[in-house]
Amino acid sequence: MKNGIYIVATPIGNLKDISERAKEVLCTAEIIACEDTRVARKLFSLLGLPAHKEFIRLEDHNEAEQTEMLVSEAQKGKIIAQISDAGSPLISDPGYKLVRRCREAGVDVFAIPGACALICALQLSGLPTNSFMFAGFIPNKEKARKDLFNKLKDIDTTLIFYETANRIVKSLAVAAEFFGDRELAVAREITKVYEECVNGTAQELLAHFAAKEPKGEMVLMVSPPPEDIKTAGLDIEELLKEQMKKESLKTAVKNIVEAYGLNKNEVYNLALKLKNNE
Repeated sequence: MKNGIYIVATPIGNLKDISERAKEVLCTAEIIACEDTRVARKLFSLLGLPAHKEFIRLEDHNEAEQTEMLVSEAQKGKIIAQISDAGSPLISDPGYKLVRRCREAGVDVFAIPGACALICALQLSGLPTNSFMFAGFIPNKEKARKDLFNKLKDIDTTLIFYETANRIVKSLAVAAEFFGDRELAVAREITKVYEECVNGTAQELLAHFAAKEPKGEMVLMVSPPPEDIKTAGLDIEELLKEQMKKESLKTAVKNIVEAYGLNKNEVYNLALKLKNNE
């Protein structure tokens, strides 16, 4: 096995989801970089892996310092595995600075794929999968939560967030304000005994969790905005005027149609009318 940094995905619930390749790397690695050494050691014990290794804590507060040490160890010929508490490392977890520094230093980096909560949740949700945006953990503060939802509400894609059980109700209440009657889904306890994915409007999901106490790690998903919402409030005429100041009529029409998914003939006819009036 080559020396370098191995980014290793670990189970998010069901221990059988660990891959044979991941176990081989974890068995061979001399250093294990992890969020919490206690969690990592417990995982090794549950998987029956040898734990006589150096476990190094890698978190947001010490990532810069630990990165230099890990890069140095890799340059000396060490095999290093980076894991998160569960799932695929670097997804809303520390690690990207380490990978970036390794690439700068010429240290080999290898990805060992496996479980990822956001992908599993999306697969369970039944929401559109052709385009999606992962926006990480929802902020704890009310204003920051509202600002985030307001910024993302008009984006034409499925939105995915991580959330905790004790905050999901607050987030759904704000979601009702910004996403209205759009379909949402909440997946929880993925790959575990009580796995579930509940779909509905924000208000319907609030009713669900009022009757059933929310528990476990959660993934909140929001369906794309309806077609009529995407162009609501748009002044197509004004947009065309601005485009036609710097582009030909044909190019202006093309830009507007592609940007907002509008009917080409309708936009073209409006552009002709504007040009004739001038």
